[in-house]
Amino acid sequence: MTPEQYVQQKAAASGSSFYYAFLFLPPPRRAAITAFYAFCREVDDVVDEVHDPHVAGQKLAWWTREVHQSFAGQPTHPVMQALMPHVAPFDIRAEHLLAVIEGCQMDLTQTRYLDFAGLTRYCHLVAGVVGEVASSIFGRTAEDTLRYAHTLGLAMQLTNIIRDVGEDARRGRIYLPISELQRFDVKAHELLKCERPWGYSDRFQALMKFQAERAHWFYDEALSALPDIDRADQRPGLMMANIYRSLLREIEKGGFQVLHQRISLTPLRKLWIAGRTHWRSR
Repeated sequence: MTPEQYVQQKAAASGSSFYYAFLFLPPPRRAAITAFYAFCREVDDVVDEVHDPHVAGQKLAWWTREVHQSFAGQPTHPVMQALMPHVAPFDIRAEHLLAVIEGCQMDLTQTRYLDFAGLTRYCHLVAGVVGEVASSIFGRTAEDTLRYAHTLGLAMQLTNIIRDVGEDARRGRIYLPISELQRFDVKAHELLKCERPWGYSDRFQALMKFQAERAHWFYDEALSALPDIDRADQRPGLMMANIYRSLLREIEKGGFQVLHQRISLTPLRKLWIAGRTHWRSR
């Protein structure tokens, strides 16, 4: 299997909304974003699939060394071998990849966030930076497009957090800020138990409605920041925004039933949203 086949398989197997946006890109940009996405998946999988934090930390340390070694001209992992030909044409820097690793390292050492400011730092590393790199791969000429991409990354990460409240709780993690749990009188142990139906209290509903409203605000901020000159090239990001926002609205419509299940859109619906966005943006 070639490095290019490896990253293609990694991206396709994830079933992520990102993959559907990649399909509409020209081959060089599609190859670059697929390799970059595969890198993000490899690093994220370390945290999600390795249950021993010490072992996971060692694996992330290996990825840190691999990034430095790759930018020194000696990539060994197929993901880095597939990615390195694209770093110069699309301004992908070692600091971008190291930021993603740093964000994943936070998952090994931090399971709570005191306030939204602390959570924002985490979202910047695992989503905002990813958005910035993606915008460069898609095609970026205006400086404001960087702000759009970073803000959109935050919006999508907040959507992930809303979707995964129950799943994260089963792993002992709560990303909803403690200050906001206190504001809505939702106890951490209620989330950790993930019980149904009493877990879906009015307090929980109010908390989640607040989270959703903030995510929508970030979507609106991102879209308002995108300059017209880059709108056509940034269509893949707009596809992802529409897919993720549709998911958020689906969660809202269902009454935030996220403690006992993982709500998702069907592959066909994702593809339909991506295609509709592509043709409407032409």
